[in-house]
Amino acid sequence: MLLTKSFPIIFILLWSSAFITIKPISADASPFAALAFRFFFVAIGFAIYSLATNEQLYAEIDKIFKAMISGILFHGIYLGGVFYAISIGFPVGVTALIVCLQPILTSVLAGPILNEYISRRQWIGIFLGFFGTVLVLGYDVGTDLSIIGTLASFIALAAFSFATLWQKKVSEDLPLSVSNAYQALSASCFHIILAILIEDWFINYSSSFLMAMSWQIFAVSFGAFTILMYLIKTGSASKTASLFFLITPVSVFMAWIFLNEVITLQDFIGLSVATIGVYIVTQIDDNDRNVGV
Repeated sequence: MLLTKSFPIIFILLWSSAFITIKPISADASPFAALAFRFFFVAIGFAIYSLATNEQLYAEIDKIFKAMISGILFHGIYLGGVFYAISIGFPVGVTALIVCLQPILTSVLAGPILNEYISRRQWIGIFLGFFGTVLVLGYDVGTDLSIIGTLASFIALAAFSFATLWQKKVSEDLPLSVSNAYQALSASCFHIILAILIEDWFINYSSSFLMAMSWQIFAVSFGAFTILMYLIKTGSASKTASLFFLITPVSVFMAWIFLNEVITLQDFIGLSVATIGVYIVTQIDDNDRNVGV
């Protein structure tokens, strides 16, 4: 019970760590080739785990198809959009700012799609979380932004939001490890196709690439993503989505610790505001929903 209560914190730390391993990966591999490589081994890992725990990999075709849609949305279009935008020189800060609208969009859609009630207090928390993230990212996004980069970032935003809602609806269809295996398989195939069609793909198997990729496979995909699927399955979509407001601030602090990047007072304030916002959203109980607080 104590472990499951700590899942949101573990998720935030592991997911945030992915950002500090992007640099060594992008230096030695093209974006879609790297993602195809990553999710190929993630799929194998989850398949082996499923067999070792006596889970049936074979399932009804419609359930497999639903899991693969989740994989394409989560790992394919979302990650592909972010990686592609950054690879063509679109500012990382602007990409992060667009994508961090995901908790707001998810909360807006959770009502009509999942019949989730979002209270006034939760909306306050959601916008505090967004404001805290904006403080960390800063306000100067520039004026000469690529249309393609902007479009790729908003496509990533939409994919992640709909993926969260979709996964909430189909989370009971398959065991978690089996669902993750099919999600990763579909994502790997998706990125292989993109790598062939739209990039001069390459991978240099340097020690830094292998170390960074191993972390993303084991800590992020096996660890953080499995926790994310569990949180979506057991909690509300809006509560789970609100955790992403802390990803950017925590990533900034990790870059400060591990990459010696500069951190400012505004970053500390932003993290504090975002933390308060996420706390407000995730502490709403059923009584609050009933009285419309």
